[in-house]
Amino acid sequence: MTAQDLAQVLAWRNHPEIRRYMFTRHEISFDEHRCWFERVSQDPTRQLLVFEQGKIEAGFVHFSGVSHGGVAEWGFYVAPDAPKGTGRKLGHSALKFGFDEAALHKVCGQALDFNEPSIRFHRMLGFREEGVLRDQHFDGESYHSVICFGLLQREWTSSRSD
Repeated sequence: MTAQDLAQVLAWRNHPEIRRYMFTRHEISFDEHRCWFERVSQDPTRQLLVFEQGKIEAGFVHFSGVSHGGVAEWGFYVAPDAPKGTGRKLGHSALKFGFDEAALHKVCGQALDFNEPSIRFHRMLGFREEGVLRDQHFDGESYHSVICFGLLQREWTSSRSD
C-alpha cells in the first residue's frame, strides 16, 4: 500500500457492509486514515498490502507483528464491488506472502462472533479455531465474543495447491 492507495482503501473501509464487521465501526475521516497510514507505514513489523486482480485494486490486507519466523495478526477486506471469488484469491495471496516472503511461523486472525462470513473464510483457508474471548468487545451498545483463529506455516504448506 502506498499513499496513492489511501482514498480507495478508505472508501472500502467506510463502506457500510465492511464497517459493520469491524471492531471500530465509526466512519473514518480522511485525516484519521492518513495519520494511521503515516504511523503504521513506518513500523517495520507491519505490512500493508493492496490486493490486485490483474491491474484492478480489489482488497486490502494488513499484517501486524511481522518478524522473521514470527507470529503475526492479520486483517483484511475485499472491495465491496469485487467479483465473487475475490476473497479466496486475496486470502491465498496474502498467506503466500506471509508464509513464503515474510517467513512467518503462524498467522492469527480474529472475527466478531456475528461475522459468519469471516468465520467461514478463516475455516476455508485452513485456520483452526483456537479459542473464544467471551464478551470481549463492546461496540457501544452490546458485548460480542471474539473468535480467535490460527494457521501454522506447516499447515498452510500441506494444504495449499499452487
